[in-house]
Amino acid sequence: MLACTGAGLLCPFGTAPSTLVATSNQKVLTGAPAATIMDHQPLSNIPPFAMCTSLANPQVAAATAAAMGVLTPMPCVPNTPAPWAPGSPKVLIGAYPALTNACKLVCAWGGTIQITAPGQTKALVP
Repeated sequence: MLACTGAGLLCPFGTAPSTLVATSNQKVLTGAPAATIMDHQPLSNIPPFAMCTSLANPQVAAATAAAMGVLTPMPCVPNTPAPWAPGSPKVLIGAYPALTNACKLVCAWGGTIQITAPGQTKALVP
């Protein structure tokens, strides 16, 4: 199923879920703008997941070291430099594959972000 603005997102190192904001497409709607694999920009497309618990995140590592090794979560700022993968093999929106609920997004802090609910309110009709 195609994902769109409002799709539920989950990071295993975040302390709360988040929701996708599609900005790469403003013409194809599924009740809200449909997303493409290029909707991976931190903060503008991928809002924070509340607090980050990954020791690969330098802020978490520093705070944990300062707390004598006690894991100390810090505010989440996703670090997602690469597009979602794999994208839809059959649906292009503009020049990019559409984002589906099977796609994953890798965060440089170690998490693999997944779509928990695609956010569609209407089905696409070919």
